[in-house]
Amino acid sequence: MAEVLLSQAEKIFIVHGVEDNVRIDGRSCLEYRSFEIETGTVSNASGSARVRMANTDILVGVKAELGVPALRKPDEGNLEFFVDCSANANPKFEGRGGEELANDIASMLSQAYGDKNTLDMRKLCIADGQHCWILYIDVLLLEVGGNLYDAVSLAVKSALYDTKIPNLTLTTNEEGQVEIDLSDDPFDYSEIDVENCPILVTCCKIGKSHVIDPSVEEEVCSLCRLVVSVTRTGHITSTRKVGAGSLLPESIAEMVSTSREIGISLNEALLNKLKEESSITDRKYMGFLH
Repeated sequence: MAEVLLSQAEKIFIVHGVEDNVRIDGRSCLEYRSFEIETGTVSNASGSARVRMANTDILVGVKAELGVPALRKPDEGNLEFFVDCSANANPKFEGRGGEELANDIASMLSQAYGDKNTLDMRKLCIADGQHCWILYIDVLLLEVGGNLYDAVSLAVKSALYDTKIPNLTLTTNEEGQVEIDLSDDPFDYSEIDVENCPILVTCCKIGKSHVIDPSVEEEVCSLCRLVVSVTRTGHITSTRKVGAGSLLPESIAEMVSTSREIGISLNEALLNKLKEESSITDRKYMGFLH
């Protein structure tokens, strides 16, 4: 998507509308847009999901591979985030143009999921200090049209919900080494408990008010945004300010409180829809690369 250019009059119109609790698309300041989610969109991945939110389009694939636990955490598995910015999303992403944004998103996701209250990484460990599951989470930005961080986190949580890890059998050979036998049965797998996986909620400061789920035009009118990662129980795992503007302590507290409330309801709604989708027996896939 090309960069949005707004005149001074258009910016003033948006700012005054937000202060009156009426946004340019008719929403109130704390109203979230509807979005589409489809899981199982990539057939050769362990789990995948695609999220379309207005003009923002995100594809996430998860690949589960065997690896060695980190020395500092020998009884835990690991998550690795990789973000790729498609040149079709924005011409500026050509070459290494999207590298800074990709690293920023990957860092934000790693920080959000680094809290011990999100995923139980011990369930990804197979043999302490020897074998574990490493989940490689690849995020592809197909189109960027506002509220990017929220859309990415929704896609990541949906893809993890769709992830199927093969069950395995452990045996010990004569030398005392652990050997792994993976099941060949495609229906013999374990799923990941994503109940406490966080969702990023972006709270955008515009004038003297703030909005959630900002459109690309509203992001242009804002000097800074607060991105808060929230679990289903309301636990905040990370907070980051994006943009060059500053925030008063009172504004920060109010924006964090708003993000927490929205995050709780958004987590609940997402999980309900994912469970509803997985219960469909004769589902027809309309996704990507099928």
